[in-house]
Amino acid sequence: MKTIKMDKKTFYIVQQAAEIIQSADCLLIIAGAGMGVDSGLPDFRGDKGFWRIHPNFEQEGLSFQDLANPQWFFDYPNRAWGFYGHRYQLYNKTKPHEGFDILNRWCKQKQQGSFINTTNVDGHFQKSGFSKQIVYESHGSINYLQCSLNCEHKIWHLKALDFIVDGDSLLASGEVPTCPSCGVIARPNILMFGDAGWLPDRASQQRGNYLEWKQNSVGHKVAVIEIGVGISGCSARSKSWAMENRKLIRINPRDFIGDDNTLSIAMGAKDALKAIDDVLGRNG
Repeated sequence: MKTIKMDKKTFYIVQQAAEIIQSADCLLIIAGAGMGVDSGLPDFRGDKGFWRIHPNFEQEGLSFQDLANPQWFFDYPNRAWGFYGHRYQLYNKTKPHEGFDILNRWCKQKQQGSFINTTNVDGHFQKSGFSKQIVYESHGSINYLQCSLNCEHKIWHLKALDFIVDGDSLLASGEVPTCPSCGVIARPNILMFGDAGWLPDRASQQRGNYLEWKQNSVGHKVAVIEIGVGISGCSARSKSWAMENRKLIRINPRDFIGDDNTLSIAMGAKDALKAIDDVLGRNG
């Protein structure tokens, strides 16, 4: 394994993190968008970051927040499905980095069980072999669809996309997904901005599993590992503090500052997890 270069201060913090993880009865993983960056997924950090990936949208004055809006599925479905179809194709062709495998191994070693709480919609935890029973996708998943009109309140799995997405305009051409019951445009089962039509049923079931696990963890030593959650992801970051008897390890190359009870590791997800795992391997 390639040695991760660190200064003495960071190495000391990584050693502390390894000790916390080793002594914990269970793990809670809080994952934000930064978790996927080392897999090669883009980091849409503000409008400038989004426009750097898609400069054509800057010319039109459209931000990520503008495009992640359910109204497009009614007004301009080819644009809506171009945007989400591109993301679906990107997420599904991307291989999750080895940090996912490290986390999966750590979670399986804990007798009291562990849980994943993520705002990511890419499905990469399940793709990496995590049991679907221990994953809570609070913003939904791009791998599932729903009717834009919620005609029967159903959610179904998206097996593949048959249409083509233009790489420059991000417009879809061909037959976009439709509801099998009423025939109107289908949409991803993802919580978007200004979204009153999102069906939370699947996420609510996952949340129920999470709350049950959380209740069962009371009285046990919980190590909370927050990865790639920015300051703007305040709802995800707040979950890091919602555990009793917690030890918080924050992994983030930029937004890593925490209070005195937080171990802040200013590194990317993959390197930080590999560094901690290397220490755990030496500790036996």
